[in-house]
Amino acid sequence: MKRQRTLITHRLYFGVEARRLRDGSGRVLSRVVGLAPERARVSAHHVKQDFGMNTVEGSALVEEFVAEGLLQPRAERHGDYFLTERFVEVASARVVQPLARTRAKLIVGKAGDLGARINAESRQNPLAIDAIAVFGSYMSLDDELGDLELAVVVRAREPVRRIRLRAMASKAEGAREIRHAFRELSSFVHVHLVTDLRVVPRPFAVVFQSP
Repeated sequence: MKRQRTLITHRLYFGVEARRLRDGSGRVLSRVVGLAPERARVSAHHVKQDFGMNTVEGSALVEEFVAEGLLQPRAERHGDYFLTERFVEVASARVVQPLARTRAKLIVGKAGDLGARINAESRQNPLAIDAIAVFGSYMSLDDELGDLELAVVVRAREPVRRIRLRAMASKAEGAREIRHAFRELSSFVHVHLVTDLRVVPRPFAVVFQSP
Protein backbone atom coordinates (compact mmCIF):
# COMPACT_ATOMS: atom_id res chain seq x y z
CA MET A 1 0.00 0.00 0.00
CA LYS A 2 1.38 3.39 -0.96
CA ARG A 3 2.09 5.59 2.04
CA GLN A 4 0.36 8.91 2.49
CA ARG A 5 2.51 11.96 1.85
CA THR A 6 3.38 14.03 4.90
CA LEU A 7 3.66 17.82 4.98
CA ILE A 8 5.15 19.64 7.96
CA THR A 9 3.43 22.68 9.47
CA HIS A 10 5.18 26.04 9.01
CA ARG A 11 7.38 24.59 6.26
CA LEU A 12 7.16 25.96 2.73
CA TYR A 13 6.56 23.71 -0.27
CA PHE A 14 6.66 25.34 -3.71
CA GLY A 15 6.72 28.60 -1.79
CA VAL A 16 3.42 27.79 -0.04
CA GLU A 17 2.80 26.91 3.62
CA ALA A 18 1.93 23.25 4.14
CA ARG A 19 -1.73 23.50 5.14
CA ARG A 20 -2.49 26.11 2.48
CA LEU A 21 -0.84 23.86 -0.11
CA ARG A 22 -2.85 20.79 0.93
CA ASP A 23 -6.16 22.67 1.14
CA GLY A 24 -5.67 24.58 -2.12
CA SER A 25 -4.69 21.40 -3.94
CA GLY A 26 -7.75 19.67 -2.52
CA ARG A 27 -10.02 22.39 -3.93
CA VAL A 28 -8.40 22.07 -7.35
CA LEU A 29 -8.76 18.28 -7.24
CA SER A 30 -12.43 18.53 -6.31
CA ARG A 31 -13.10 20.17 -9.70
CA VAL A 32 -12.28 16.95 -11.58
CA VAL A 33 -13.58 14.27 -9.22
CA GLY A 34 -15.78 11.86 -11.16
CA LEU A 35 -14.81 13.16 -14.60
CA ALA A 36 -13.48 10.94 -17.38
CA PRO A 37 -9.66 11.14 -17.71
CA GLU A 38 -9.83 13.10 -20.97
CA ARG A 39 -12.06 15.71 -19.28
CA ALA A 40 -10.26 15.81 -15.93
CA ARG A 41 -8.36 19.02 -16.50
CA VAL A 42 -8.16 22.44 -14.85
CA SER A 43 -7.15 25.89 -16.02
CA ALA A 44 -4.45 28.16 -14.65
CA HIS A 45 -7.28 30.44 -13.54
CA HIS A 46 -8.77 27.63 -11.45
CA VAL A 47 -5.44 27.05 -9.69
CA LYS A 48 -5.02 30.76 -8.90
CA GLN A 49 -8.61 31.00 -7.67
CA ASP A 50 -8.46 27.89 -5.47
CA PHE A 51 -5.20 29.02 -3.86
CA GLY A 52 -6.50 32.55 -3.40
CA MET A 53 -3.60 34.09 -5.29
CA ASN A 54 -3.29 37.07 -7.56
CA THR A 55 -2.16 36.72 -11.18
CA VAL A 56 1.57 37.09 -10.50
CA GLU A 57 1.67 34.70 -7.52
CA GLY A 58 -0.65 32.21 -9.20
CA SER A 59 1.30 32.14 -12.45
CA ALA A 60 4.53 31.49 -10.55
CA LEU A 61 2.87 28.63 -8.64
CA VAL A 62 1.50 27.06 -11.83
CA GLU A 63 4.93 27.24 -13.44
CA GLU A 64 6.51 25.54 -10.43
CA PHE A 65 3.83 22.84 -10.37
CA VAL A 66 4.58 22.12 -14.05
CA ALA A 67 8.34 22.09 -13.45
CA GLU A 68 7.98 19.72 -10.49
CA GLY A 69 5.59 17.34 -12.26
CA LEU A 70 2.36 18.16 -10.42
CA LEU A 71 0.63 19.62 -13.47
CA GLN A 72 0.89 18.37 -17.05
CA PRO A 73 0.15 20.98 -19.75
CA ARG A 74 -2.58 20.10 -22.23
CA ALA A 75 -0.82 20.29 -25.60
CA GLU A 76 -3.87 21.26 -27.66
CA ARG A 77 -5.06 24.05 -25.35
CA HIS A 78 -2.78 26.63 -23.75
CA GLY A 79 -3.50 27.30 -20.08
CA ASP A 80 -5.19 23.94 -19.43
CA TYR A 81 -3.56 21.23 -17.32
CA PHE A 82 -4.03 17.62 -16.30
CA LEU A 83 -3.43 16.74 -12.65
CA THR A 84 -0.67 14.19 -12.13
CA GLU A 85 -0.38 11.52 -9.44
CA ARG A 86 2.02 13.80 -7.55
CA PHE A 87 -0.65 16.50 -7.41
CA VAL A 88 -3.17 14.03 -5.99
CA GLU A 89 -0.62 12.99 -3.33
CA VAL A 90 -0.26 16.60 -2.21
CA ALA A 91 -4.03 17.13 -2.16
CA SER A 92 -4.50 14.11 0.12
CA ALA A 93 -1.39 14.67 2.26
CA ARG A 94 -1.49 14.75 6.04
CA VAL A 95 -0.22 17.91 7.70
CA VAL A 96 1.56 17.31 11.02
CA GLN A 97 3.69 19.04 13.59
CA PRO A 98 7.37 18.17 13.03
CA LEU A 99 9.11 15.37 14.89
CA ALA A 100 11.70 16.79 17.30
CA ARG A 101 15.17 15.25 16.91
CA THR A 102 15.29 14.43 20.61
CA ARG A 103 12.13 12.34 20.26
CA ALA A 104 13.41 10.81 17.02
CA LYS A 105 16.52 9.57 18.86
CA LEU A 106 14.33 7.86 21.43
CA ILE A 107 12.32 6.15 18.69
CA VAL A 108 15.51 5.00 16.94
CA GLY A 109 16.73 3.51 20.21
CA LYS A 110 13.43 1.67 20.65
CA ALA A 111 13.75 0.36 17.07
CA GLY A 112 17.04 -1.30 17.96
CA ASP A 113 15.49 -2.88 21.05
CA LEU A 114 12.54 -4.07 18.97
CA GLY A 115 14.84 -5.74 16.43
CA ALA A 116 16.55 -7.72 19.19
CA ARG A 117 13.21 -8.69 20.71
CA ILE A 118 11.78 -9.90 17.40
CA ASN A 119 14.83 -12.08 16.83
CA ALA A 120 14.62 -13.55 20.31
CA GLU A 121 10.87 -14.00 20.72
CA SER A 122 9.15 -14.25 17.32
CA ARG A 123 10.03 -17.89 16.73
CA GLN A 124 7.09 -18.51 14.39
CA ASN A 125 8.28 -15.73 12.07
CA PRO A 126 10.40 -17.23 9.26
CA LEU A 127 12.31 -13.95 8.97
CA ALA A 128 14.96 -12.64 11.33
CA ILE A 129 16.48 -9.16 11.42
CA ASP A 130 20.11 -8.79 10.41
CA ALA A 131 20.37 -5.02 10.83
CA ILE A 132 18.40 -1.82 11.15
CA ALA A 133 19.57 1.46 9.59
CA VAL A 134 18.12 4.94 9.78
CA PHE A 135 18.40 7.24 6.76
CA GLY A 136 16.71 10.21 5.12
CA SER A 137 15.96 13.41 7.05
CA TYR A 138 17.36 11.92 10.28
CA MET A 139 20.83 12.17 8.74
CA SER A 140 20.43 15.90 8.15
CA LEU A 141 21.27 18.67 10.63
CA ASP A 142 17.60 19.62 11.04
CA ASP A 143 16.21 19.73 14.58
CA GLU A 144 12.69 19.12 13.26
CA LEU A 145 11.98 16.12 11.04
CA GLY A 146 9.07 15.24 8.79
CA ASP A 147 9.53 11.47 8.96
CA LEU A 148 11.75 8.70 10.22
CA GLU A 149 12.99 6.30 7.54
CA LEU A 150 14.02 2.86 8.85
CA ALA A 151 15.57 0.18 6.67
CA VAL A 152 15.11 -3.26 8.22
CA VAL A 153 17.46 -5.86 6.73
CA VAL A 154 15.88 -9.31 6.96
CA ARG A 155 17.08 -12.84 6.31
CA ALA A 156 15.64 -16.33 6.62
CA ARG A 157 15.53 -17.40 10.26
CA GLU A 158 17.78 -20.33 11.09
CA PRO A 159 15.83 -23.55 11.68
CA VAL A 160 15.10 -24.27 15.31
CA ARG A 161 13.70 -27.34 16.97
CA ARG A 162 9.99 -26.67 17.43
CA ILE A 163 8.46 -28.18 20.53
CA ARG A 164 5.09 -26.54 20.08
CA LEU A 165 2.64 -27.48 17.38
CA ARG A 166 2.12 -23.89 16.19
CA ALA A 167 2.95 -23.68 12.48
CA MET A 168 5.60 -21.36 11.09
CA ALA A 169 4.11 -18.29 9.43
CA SER A 170 4.66 -17.63 5.73
CA LYS A 171 7.32 -15.14 4.63
CA ALA A 172 4.62 -12.68 3.57
CA GLU A 173 2.97 -12.95 7.01
CA GLY A 174 6.35 -12.56 8.68
CA ALA A 175 7.12 -9.43 6.67
CA ARG A 176 3.73 -7.92 7.58
CA GLU A 177 4.34 -8.68 11.25
CA ILE A 178 7.72 -6.92 11.19
CA ARG A 179 6.39 -3.86 9.34
CA HIS A 180 3.48 -3.57 11.75
CA ALA A 181 5.72 -3.82 14.81
CA PHE A 182 8.00 -1.01 13.65
CA ARG A 183 5.14 1.22 12.49
CA GLU A 184 3.67 0.95 15.97
CA LEU A 185 6.70 2.85 17.29
CA SER A 186 5.43 6.10 15.77
CA SER A 187 3.26 7.42 12.96
CA PHE A 188 6.42 9.14 11.67
CA VAL A 189 8.15 5.81 11.02
CA HIS A 190 8.36 4.57 7.43
CA VAL A 191 9.53 0.97 7.23
CA HIS A 192 11.54 -0.40 4.31
CA LEU A 193 12.21 -4.15 4.33
CA VAL A 194 15.36 -5.05 2.38
CA THR A 195 17.67 -8.03 2.15
CA ASP A 196 20.95 -6.16 1.73
CA LEU A 197 22.26 -3.10 3.55
CA ARG A 198 23.97 -1.96 0.36
CA VAL A 199 20.64 -0.94 -1.21
CA VAL A 200 19.85 1.53 1.57
CA PRO A 201 20.16 5.16 0.38
CA ARG A 202 23.24 6.90 1.76
CA PRO A 203 24.02 8.38 4.14
CA PHE A 204 22.66 6.03 6.77
CA ALA A 205 23.51 4.92 10.28
CA VAL A 206 23.25 1.34 11.51
CA VAL A 207 21.38 1.31 14.83
CA PHE A 208 21.11 -2.45 15.30
CA GLN A 209 23.10 -5.41 14.05
CA SER A 210 22.42 -9.03 14.86
CA PRO A 211 25.36 -10.72 16.60
